[in-house]
Amino acid sequence: MIVQKLLLVDDQPANLVSLEAVLEGEGRTLIKAHSGQEALKVLLKEDISLVLLDVQMPGMDGFEVAELMRQRKDTQTIPIIFVTAISKEKKYVFKGYQAGAVDYLFKPLDPLILKSKVDFFLSLDKQRRELQEKLREAQAHRAAYEAGKTQRGEGSGNSS
Repeated sequence: MIVQKLLLVDDQPANLVSLEAVLEGEGRTLIKAHSGQEALKVLLKEDISLVLLDVQMPGMDGFEVAELMRQRKDTQTIPIIFVTAISKEKKYVFKGYQAGAVDYLFKPLDPLILKSKVDFFLSLDKQRRELQEKLREAQAHRAAYEAGKTQRGEGSGNSS
């Protein structure tokens, strides 16, 4: 069974508890970070499937975290859902999408909408991981086949 890791980033502990209550489930590991810097440290160590990222945080805000994620090869394709209480002005929403968000949710969050969106992105992640595993298996089979041909001398070109 594939265990997917969700990174929840918010400087308000109560918000992290709320997200955890809605999103916990079988096959999921929820990792909490209380700042942008902490989130980046987690991303260096863990194979994360999805990030829920608060926009307004002291120090490094969510936009900066997303931009840094998009600059690294190993984190640039991780889906980011921004979660924010700030103004719903289009300029902030556009900034979020420009920074690499796949979605933008406003607090207070509707638990059903949040769960539905997270489930959707996790299903895409699961499909991607299953395809990667099948590709690795196919490559291993091909390598074994090629090695077997070489050992039997079938690839030597001796047809006299």
